[in-house]
Amino acid sequence: MNTKIGLKEAISIGIGGMVGGGIFAVLGLAVDLAKGGTPIAFLIAGCIAFLTSYSYAKLSQSYPDRGGTVKFMNKGFGVGVFSGGLNNLLWISYIIMLSLYASAFGSYAPNLFELTGNAKVDAHIYISFVIVLATAINYYSIKVVSEIESYAVIIKLIILLSFVVIGIYGLIGNENLDQLATTNWETPLELITGGMVIFVAYEGFELIANAAPDIENPKKNISRAYFISVLFVIALYITIAIITVGSLPFGEIAKAQDYVLAEAAKPLLGKIGFSIITVAALISTFSAINASLYGGSRVSYELAAENELPHELTKYCWNQPIGLAITAILTLVIANTLDLESISTAGSIGFLLIFAMVNVVAYKKHNEINANMIIPGVAALLCFTALIALVFQQYQSNLTGTIIAISIVLSSFLLEFIYKKTSQK
Repeated sequence: MNTKIGLKEAISIGIGGMVGGGIFAVLGLAVDLAKGGTPIAFLIAGCIAFLTSYSYAKLSQSYPDRGGTVKFMNKGFGVGVFSGGLNNLLWISYIIMLSLYASAFGSYAPNLFELTGNAKVDAHIYISFVIVLATAINYYSIKVVSEIESYAVIIKLIILLSFVVIGIYGLIGNENLDQLATTNWETPLELITGGMVIFVAYEGFELIANAAPDIENPKKNISRAYFISVLFVIALYITIAIITVGSLPFGEIAKAQDYVLAEAAKPLLGKIGFSIITVAALISTFSAINASLYGGSRVSYELAAENELPHELTKYCWNQPIGLAITAILTLVIANTLDLESISTAGSIGFLLIFAMVNVVAYKKHNEINANMIIPGVAALLCFTALIALVFQQYQSNLTGTIIAISIVLSSFLLEFIYKKTSQK
């Protein structure tokens, strides 16, 4: 039986990982930060993601492993406190992404039920419901998880691409097109930090690394899968940003910040368009939660197997790693306590640091993995620079979110240090 993954399937994994709930969750936040320069903010974030995908492609070809990023960290820095801290941060960043998707689901769900005339329900109820439901499905059957994801990828791409085609036509003669003028762009620093806050919308391409052992003709297809999927999503996000900013006044975007993509469909298709995009958002965020719960639980299992977390996490409960329950509980806590910007900031800081270190690994191992050392070197420098700019800007505008994000990073290393010390004793 052939279990190999072809190029199309590998590209689908990358696109599906990126076009999950991210664009629905962070688009309004991006416009709030970058205003008319929102397409540039998405381009900046996309360029860093594309350069980093080169490092991922070379490392995936040389060290194909279902552990993906976990394997790369251990190869580059050895199994110890430093690599363990980074891998712990990866697991926590998965949990933060889950919280982001759940928050987006909670923002869009009330709109759909209001359209049907039902009474308004608090968003936290929707947030908690979708996390519990996805967890139950993960416990019931991993096959169901994969089937949901495969159908969801097709549905959300069809809806988003239709939105793009109709939206481009709708821009003709639209009075809000002037909002895209350079006079409405924020400062270069705010464009960069705006791009970095929404960087989480690109992180999903790293899921290709977990599938690398199963990709056929890996020398060609792995790199193609990374590059094609990232370039496609960059083009998609920039186009969606142009349509959104060119269709709605900034005041309306700010008012509907948490569900702005659905609001942007109103001038084009009225309530029908609003409803269709809302349904797409609910499908996308639910499928992203479903898949990320599985991915997060596997990361915790891999870390425990590598003795970077307590070995008890390799145990199973109802045929699933016990890390699934822990991941779900932590997601419920974060999604119901932090605001969207704080969640997005924490996720972006986590993944920027992880991607920076993956680029450092590729730079260190460039001879072994047959890579051009300049590309991962530049990518690492850009990740670190963007990380510093993001922390600096968010420290001034979102102090609580910044403190939480930095605390998460430090806690990842502190917990690993404490675990290593106690386990040695």
